[in-house]
Amino acid sequence: MTGRLRRIGRFVSGSFPPVPSLLLASAWAYGVTGLFAALDPHGTRWRPGAGTAVEAVTVFADLLLMRALDDVRDLGYDRRFHPGRPLASRAVRAGDLGVLYAAGSVAVLALNAARPWQAALLAAQLAYGAAVLAVHCRWRWPPGDRLLVNLLVSLPAPVLLHAYLYAGYLHAAGHAVGSFGLLAIVVAVLAAGHAEVAKTITRAPRPGERTYAASLGLTGAVALALAAPALSAALLAALSQAPPAWTAAAVLPSAVPAVAGYRFLRGRTRWPPAAPALHLLLTFTGYAALGLAR
Repeated sequence: MTGRLRRIGRFVSGSFPPVPSLLLASAWAYGVTGLFAALDPHGTRWRPGAGTAVEAVTVFADLLLMRALDDVRDLGYDRRFHPGRPLASRAVRAGDLGVLYAAGSVAVLALNAARPWQAALLAAQLAYGAAVLAVHCRWRWPPGDRLLVNLLVSLPAPVLLHAYLYAGYLHAAGHAVGSFGLLAIVVAVLAAGHAEVAKTITRAPRPGERTYAASLGLTGAVALALAAPALSAALLAALSQAPPAWTAAAVLPSAVPAVAGYRFLRGRTRWPPAAPALHLLLTFTGYAALGLAR
């Protein structure tokens, strides 16, 4: 047991560094909850509380569990292109990550047991993630190099995670379900989707390297990487119920992909590697500020 815990610790430090991951998870939970408040036409003064803190811990744990699934699914690819990752380097075993996923799932569901709707959405997301991995291990579908298919197959997981946060917002606000919640999820998913596409963009992929440019062409991949955050910001600006000055400030992080795209189009070989994470962190922080300003 001690050896397994040690190996899991190596996985966490190598694939999911706790400090930046906790920062992102907190921004995600507080920011997307603030986004629901900012877009709620019947919303009142929103302030995060103990429930939001529980959701931040849950998002942190959930992202760790999703990372474990992704590392198992991408093991063959990582052995070739990212051999230093804990699973690829054999610093941790696939069985260890299975134990982590099972124990972590039980823990986060127990943490949310007091709110049945949130626990149910979380359970659905965790079950879906496990099912996708099981299908991949049994039938090798979808193939790893079919990134667009993988993107569509993986999409329900973040949607369900955002729905979990929406259920928490509704519980705290005492409101019924409304169409603004779906629109807020679209805004957040588009913003997060930028990172998924942008991180693979390169002019000179190595043989076998996965990139959306293989399906869309380089121009198409760059266009998608720029269109997703732009559309997200446009929807936010159109739907926000917060004061206009705060809304304008909240869409400013969309300048990060624009600047990164400009630098890439000016001749960089790869998309600036820090830009997608910076955009996501600033965007979620902007959502939180927008909700507080409401």
